[in-house]
Amino acid sequence: MDDHTRDPSVAPPLGNPTGWHRDRRQWEHATLRRATEHGVRLFNAGEYHESHDCFEDEWYNYGSGTVESAFLHGMVQVAAGAYKHVGFRDDGGMRSLFRTALQYLHGVPDDFYGVDVDDVRATLDAALADPSALDGWRITLDDQRPEAYPADYDYVERLEHDH
Repeated sequence: MDDHTRDPSVAPPLGNPTGWHRDRRQWEHATLRRATEHGVRLFNAGEYHESHDCFEDEWYNYGSGTVESAFLHGMVQVAAGAYKHVGFRDDGGMRSLFRTALQYLHGVPDDFYGVDVDDVRATLDAALADPSALDGWRITLDDQRPEAYPADYDYVERLEHDH
């Protein structure tokens, strides 16, 4: 566990996903959970660029070769691919980003930090064949598909001001 990724204010999950230590009642990397919550909710609200920024900023906390880095890098690619599809109708760019995302997400646990990674991979696979698979798709976190609220926008705004 890295001290710089601890944050006791991050709430416990609903359930027992990979990354949560039920016996210690804490996240392995609480800042990863916080970035994931904000990133997923922003993605689900169609704020793909902001979602990307949440995952990307946290990604810098981990060395290459870690499952945390692979997950975050994959989610950066997911958000960027959705942005290409929705914002620019660039399905070639989306497919390229999704292929890379699938490589990063290969081997990441199906319930990583509460994200239904299996569903993410399945949707990316489906979108490679038919980009309309993204239409209306929302990422599942803790068995829900939450959308953004003001705290998510505040979080990403703070990221932008810190860089």
